[in-house]
Amino acid sequence: MKKYLLGFALAFMSLTAFAQADYEKAMTEKIAKIETCKTAEDFQVLANDFHKIAGQDETRWLPFYYAAFANIQKGRVLMKEGKMEDLDFIAGQAQKYINAAQHAAPSDNAELHVLKKMAYSLKMMVNPQQRINTDGAKATEELKAAEKLDPANPRITLIKAEDMYFTPEQYGGSKIKGMELFRQAHEKFKKYTPKTSLDPNWGKAEAEYFLSLNKK
Repeated sequence: MKKYLLGFALAFMSLTAFAQADYEKAMTEKIAKIETCKTAEDFQVLANDFHKIAGQDETRWLPFYYAAFANIQKGRVLMKEGKMEDLDFIAGQAQKYINAAQHAAPSDNAELHVLKKMAYSLKMMVNPQQRINTDGAKATEELKAAEKLDPANPRITLIKAEDMYFTPEQYGGSKIKGMELFRQAHEKFKKYTPKTSLDPNWGKAEAEYFLSLNKK
């Protein structure tokens, strides 16, 4: 009986190890595609891929996180193209994935607050004048919550830099101050180490892109 139980335990451990290896391989491949996606369609395909991974084990928060992030990036691409009509829906989709991630993630997860901020900002951009005191205020609150939990996180400074750089001066924005924040974010990226190889590590390329504009 003891041999049977030992054999069963070893077989279970082996299957678990294979499942973990498959998960890490799939996640590593999809995460690498974040930097190569260019179009809204690219990000939608990536969001679908993370959705499939998330469905295999809903106790893991990272697939939900990246599904939300891919949706947000899709919305940001459309926003840059002046296509605002779908931003509410896309932000809503991202929020659903964020909510799912929260059920599986530690309660002090700054990365999810960063995503919430980005989702609220997408909604605000549908009509900034009408939504600055609702979605805009919520976005500000989420970024403050993220910074309180993880002040060394470079993505927080990166988002601050974007806001400062793209906000018109009459509303408190400044390209000069924004560029300084991009420099600060870049310095933080040099020192920041993700907890695991699958944890969020995006943003450095964007900071480098804006700093390169200042050299031209």
